[in-house]
Amino acid sequence: MPAGLNPQASGVTLSDAVGSFKRRKRKSIIVTGMLLVVSVLILVFGLAATTRTQNITVGGYYPGVILGFGSFLGIIGAHLIENKRQMLVASIVFISFGVVAAFCCAIVDGVFAARHIDLRPLYAGRCQYYTNVFAVDKDVLCQTASRMSCNLRVRSNTCYCCELYHCGNSRMEVRGGYHEYTEVQSCQDVVHLYHLLWSATILNIIALFLGIITAAVLGSFKDMMPAAAADTCEPEPPPVSAPPEPPAPTTSYTSYYNSAPCLPPYTAYDLQACSMYPDSSALSDDSQSGASLMWPNMIPPRYSPPYYPPDEKPPPYSP
Repeated sequence: MPAGLNPQASGVTLSDAVGSFKRRKRKSIIVTGMLLVVSVLILVFGLAATTRTQNITVGGYYPGVILGFGSFLGIIGAHLIENKRQMLVASIVFISFGVVAAFCCAIVDGVFAARHIDLRPLYAGRCQYYTNVFAVDKDVLCQTASRMSCNLRVRSNTCYCCELYHCGNSRMEVRGGYHEYTEVQSCQDVVHLYHLLWSATILNIIALFLGIITAAVLGSFKDMMPAAAADTCEPEPPPVSAPPEPPAPTTSYTSYYNSAPCLPPYTAYDLQACSMYPDSSALSDDSQSGASLMWPNMIPPRYSPPYYPPDEKPPPYSP
């Protein structure tokens, strides 16, 4: 069968196109779902780090909000048919802004956690925690390594480290990182804050690369439609019918005999004339045997009129 007339070619092409659309859709949903999970984790860790203490505010949760909203639009757009392109374009825009925000917040939070939070005095147990049910401020005497002492006013529910101060010229100067953390339950909350900041930084870095991949996958999927797969296939050729078989040769019983024109029915003249010729050599044995059943004493001719010599006149007609 020629290649152009193969009835399975169109079906194979259509199934491949539909399978490619389903694979792209499944891949888009999986990647966008992973980005949504990472965005939720960024939001949770960022909010936990921001609310851990009052005097330190971090912005690591902003990329989680933007990327989460963009991922939500991407998942909805992947299941749509009519407005799929518009929804995916909006998702790509939000994911692009979220990628930029994740890059900035990863740098800011990472630098802040590395340079402004010093956990060595906390691990050494040289930091103090002050709390008062009446929320009354307290003046504490801090003595530094240079044997200089100065008063430090701390608020209630505050973890403070005196060795992070530099006392000189009747004023206190912050040496290095933060020296106090207000509105905490204990000094252990500072350690938790440090870990949360680094977790949010790592998640922002993951969201940075995953957001780029997700935007690329959604960009390649936004122009694919289920109906477009069928348009690329060749039309199915009409079924090829088999050539008609030649009619079988037919044989009839009359083909064994000489065909003769239809004669009028026998008359009384024919029957009278047949008595003159009792024997008929022109008939076959089969014909004579068949005719003997009809006329026991005479055998009339079936296919030709009686023969008369040229010199003899036929008998007169008798009714």
